[in-house]
Amino acid sequence: MAEAAPGAGRAPESMLDRLLAVLDAWVPKPAAWAFAVRIWIAMMLALAAAFWLQLDSASSAATCVAILAQPKRGQAISKAVYRLLGTLIGAVVSIVLMALFAQDRVLLLVSFTVWLGLCVFVAQYLQDTRAYGAMLSGYTVAIVALGQIDEPQGTFDAAVSRVAVIVLGIVVITFINDALASPSTWRALLPQLRQAWDQTRAYARATLAAGDLGPVRTAALIRTIAPMRADASAIAGELDDGPARAAGARSCIAALYVMAAAIRAVAAATACLRNPGPAVTEALAICRRVADAPDAEALDRDDERLRDLVDAAIRDGDRPLDEVVVLQRALDFVCAATFAQDGIGAVADGHRPLRDTQLPTHRDFPVALRGALRVAVGFAVTAAAFVALGSPQASFAMVQVASTAALSSSTPDPKKFANGVVIGMCLAATFAGIARFAFLNGVQGFPMLALAMAPVIFFGCFLSLNPKTFGVGFILIVFFPVLLGPSNPQSYDAETFLLNAFLVVVAATVLSIVVRLLLPITPEKQRVYALDSARRALADALVGEGGDATTRTSLNADRLFQFANYSSGSSAVRRASLSHAFALARLEAAAARAHAELRRLWPIKGLRGAIQRARAGLAAGDDRALETSARDLIRAASHEDRSVRLTTARAASDLVSASRTIARHRRFLHRLGIALF
Repeated sequence: MAEAAPGAGRAPESMLDRLLAVLDAWVPKPAAWAFAVRIWIAMMLALAAAFWLQLDSASSAATCVAILAQPKRGQAISKAVYRLLGTLIGAVVSIVLMALFAQDRVLLLVSFTVWLGLCVFVAQYLQDTRAYGAMLSGYTVAIVALGQIDEPQGTFDAAVSRVAVIVLGIVVITFINDALASPSTWRALLPQLRQAWDQTRAYARATLAAGDLGPVRTAALIRTIAPMRADASAIAGELDDGPARAAGARSCIAALYVMAAAIRAVAAATACLRNPGPAVTEALAICRRVADAPDAEALDRDDERLRDLVDAAIRDGDRPLDEVVVLQRALDFVCAATFAQDGIGAVADGHRPLRDTQLPTHRDFPVALRGALRVAVGFAVTAAAFVALGSPQASFAMVQVASTAALSSSTPDPKKFANGVVIGMCLAATFAGIARFAFLNGVQGFPMLALAMAPVIFFGCFLSLNPKTFGVGFILIVFFPVLLGPSNPQSYDAETFLLNAFLVVVAATVLSIVVRLLLPITPEKQRVYALDSARRALADALVGEGGDATTRTSLNADRLFQFANYSSGSSAVRRASLSHAFALARLEAAAARAHAELRRLWPIKGLRGAIQRARAGLAAGDDRALETSARDLIRAASHEDRSVRLTTARAASDLVSASRTIARHRRFLHRLGIALF
């Protein structure tokens, strides 16, 4: 008997593995089904309540729920709050604009275009749900005012009705999320924070063992940390202790940024020391211990011990400058580790963290301005075309163009979002037609309507949970009820439906064309804008206008996070580009911190001479003067009290960091137009 071929018995298992892999990739998980069930129930409940209350445009209540469809409770609550605020502002502006320009459609459209552009511009400088609220206040005017362009006297009633359906939708989705135990945002964020904490400590261990890991590895760590900001801001509204948990999350994220920057500085300064002294050896050992297995009590002891080492180095007065930098940055690393661990604990148990810091968002003015102009000009051209055609549904089309264009402006990739809008609109129109004229087909009962809407809502929810298809799913569940137009009694006017379906697809197509042809922003332009913004911030920091150091560190981290996403090309080009970006951030942070510490030291008369030379060196970008002034500052402070010596150590280490960065990247700084000595 012939022997079986090797591996023949494993073939069925291999096919089974592939089948299981396909099922795992395409079959929704239980959490996805639970999310879809919650959203479907909430949409049906909102729709039924709107019918019962006899609100105008009852479908808007279901659409509101769809817009607030978030897998986590805190995300939905945060978005609901800013949706309500944006709606109220938009309703008020609608009434004002209609009162001023009701008799002149051209002025009304122009004023709305300006308002929409202004709202989009403001949204560019915000983040997450706050940006959405700003955009909503823009296109709410389109929904209310432009929808009443033929009947201006109905604007107030339309505004009140709009606010009513939004409030109804918010109440319903909040009730359903609570009743059906929607997952808490902080529970999902906590393991992410712990993972980022572990990765940051692993980064620190690798840096201490092998030296500076370079900008590419550091940028990868920042990409792990930065996306958690969105959930951190959404925690506050979840529970009574939500603000404390949110503050803990922000504190932890900011501390992780500082840990990464501090350990890089430790490695760089250690490499400059030919014969590290016992203080440096002990400081490095403390950093390794913290990176391995930090303990709250041990962190306190290590913090105090490093303060003693720093104090002793300044009191000595003649230690190498790089030794002072190592000791101070090791102290910064341990302090940041304390804040990070405390922040994670605050998220876990809700206690008030040691500090509450902010995580500002970096935005480049040219990008924000181009985004606003793109939306405004695109809407103006489209509105003019629809008005010229004299379509009876022109106001409906303009509302869709305004809303989709505004939403696209805050997405990381407007072109990708526009593609999702086109696909989503086509699917929404197709499914709405099938549901209305095939499944319902003259039926007036609400149960049948709910059943007809269920498959589409479930499908859209599943798509929205996948990052690659989020745009398609979001547009599908939002515009499906708009096109289906549930009403009591249900309308089956095929001509109106087909015209509305055609107009939303046209609006999606217009958006796709606008984002590609009108003021496009390429990654190359984004890099140029980011470097120019960093150059201006650095120029301000060098003359003492850098702002709060902790906030500046987080802002620089956000800028680096965005810059890393813009960078492309070969690995060598990418590495050089990131190296320059990190150098700008490091120099800006060092200059801002140095000026802040020098201001604290100014009351000490014996230090004023060295302080003046340090300030002059920073303003001139003179690396030699900075190093000399750092040494003079240490010697002058060696006979002062402990608090002055510790402050001096921070100032001197920042002066040295600025000096070394300028010396290493002088040619690049000159190319940027930074005036250096």
